[in-house]
Amino acid sequence: MATAGFAVGLGNIWRFPYLTGEYGGAAFVLVYLLCAFGIGVPILMAEILIGRRGRRSPPGSMRAVAEREGRSRYWHLVGGLNLLAAFLIAVVYCVIIGWVLFYLCQAVATGFAGMDGPAAAAQFDAVLASTPTMLSWTLAGLFLTGLIIYAGVEKGIEKAVIVLMPALFGLLVVLVLYNAFAGGFAQALSWLFTPDFSKLDGGVCLAALGQAFFSIGVAMAAMMTYGAYLPERISIGQSAVMIVTADTLVALLAGMVVFPAVFANGLDPAAGTGLTFKILPIAFARMPGGHFVGSLFFLLLSVAAITSMIGFVHSLTTWLEESRAYTRQKSVIVVLIVIAATSVSSIASYNVLSDWKIMGVNLNAGLDFVANQVLLPIGGFLIAVFAGWFMSRNSVMEELAIANDILFGIWRLLIRFAVPTAVATIFLFGII
Repeated sequence: MATAGFAVGLGNIWRFPYLTGEYGGAAFVLVYLLCAFGIGVPILMAEILIGRRGRRSPPGSMRAVAEREGRSRYWHLVGGLNLLAAFLIAVVYCVIIGWVLFYLCQAVATGFAGMDGPAAAAQFDAVLASTPTMLSWTLAGLFLTGLIIYAGVEKGIEKAVIVLMPALFGLLVVLVLYNAFAGGFAQALSWLFTPDFSKLDGGVCLAALGQAFFSIGVAMAAMMTYGAYLPERISIGQSAVMIVTADTLVALLAGMVVFPAVFANGLDPAAGTGLTFKILPIAFARMPGGHFVGSLFFLLLSVAAITSMIGFVHSLTTWLEESRAYTRQKSVIVVLIVIAATSVSSIASYNVLSDWKIMGVNLNAGLDFVANQVLLPIGGFLIAVFAGWFMSRNSVMEELAIANDILFGIWRLLIRFAVPTAVATIFLFGII
């Protein structure tokens, strides 16, 4: 449930819809699905098995497993790369959590009464323009994250997700059913599931791969960290399939919640990072019982966002505890202070530094590209190579405990040949 809570978050409900809008709809969705199941599941299994075999932080687990296999201890740098990706993503992600908390308060206070397209856009623009507003809500999200990590994995994280994650899924289903009768649904389904292959290119495929990795949580340290806690009796293969399936269903449901409202109101699906926050208030304002439903939705989305943030922060704190012998409390405080301080630059890139660009993109777009479309594919590629070529067959079989030799053979074939080749090809063509 902790790993599912990490995977299911803003990557599904905020990032998936706006990237789908920017990259043309169904063609992007198709590549995303292929990447999630064909590439994401095998790498996720490899990442969790390395974590469980090493029982340490990502760098510690990589080093421990490599030394046990008689390989170079410098494989620990792959774990460090994963931590760097987690940190960069967390710097941007915590700001988005602040937006969610702000909209939760707006939903509770006003129910978005009288909200229309121009008003929703104006409200979102006002949030972006106010550095104090974004900073205060960002700090609130980081504070809540720290409180849960203080309580520990079982007492804090598991109790936070075991009821609320299924509740979020159920509410999304209800909203999809409502949209089926509210207008724009048929157009949204056609746009999401009827691919126009002329829109496919290397950039679209790389963005889809990055989104699959981001959404599932591959190569960003958290899954390896949670793997270190995983009991021997739990099937890694079944867990990976369940996590990716749940994550993908939530992403598709989010698309069927957001895009009917987009088309029903004549709005642009390529509206960028603010798409969800500009669209859903309009939908809740026009919905019977929208005050209650909107409040509940943003409450559950807040929980999903924070459980994902917990994965980033928990991985970094585990590394500090191990490498610097810090206490859990000191590690949490240090990590949150560093993320909070660095997030100021992310916040400023939405307003006072919005015109400051490197190679034509602002700071947030640059961080997003480096983390999600460079570090995650490289990290996933290296994890696949390590598990497929540098861990012995017996070690992998012992951790995966797949009774069916055919299924194990398929996974090993994928992780050794198909997955590294696919990731490298998509990465190189996307960069070019």
